[in-house]
Amino acid sequence: MIDFDNGSVFKLKPTDVPDSGETVSELLVAGESFQAAFSTVRDKVLFTDKRIIAVNVQGITGKKVDYTTLPYSRIQAFSVETAGTFDMDAELDLWFSGMGKIRFEFKGGADIRALANLIASHTL
Repeated sequence: MIDFDNGSVFKLKPTDVPDSGETVSELLVAGESFQAAFSTVRDKVLFTDKRIIAVNVQGITGKKVDYTTLPYSRIQAFSVETAGTFDMDAELDLWFSGMGKIRFEFKGGADIRALANLIASHTL
């Protein structure tokens, strides 16, 4: 499983959903579709209409990949922090039942309000 306590892994920037989805499309259940995608140099976080999929590429060659599923149904609360003048990063905190808090950090170009709306539409 991904070490979500290591915040440096998650300086995410928006990316094209179809390009990001190719690596995990075979993991989707019938009728599930991608809503948003973000990436670092090697890792990805994909938001579908049913869950969040964190993709952690491991090792030097990158052949070993960890896929962690975070279902919206297990989210108990969430918080967003928008980017500011001096702090250009936005943050999404999610509290999961049985797992605790997970934080995703996004570079300034991410539309954190749209992401908050996506999370709210699947949890409320």
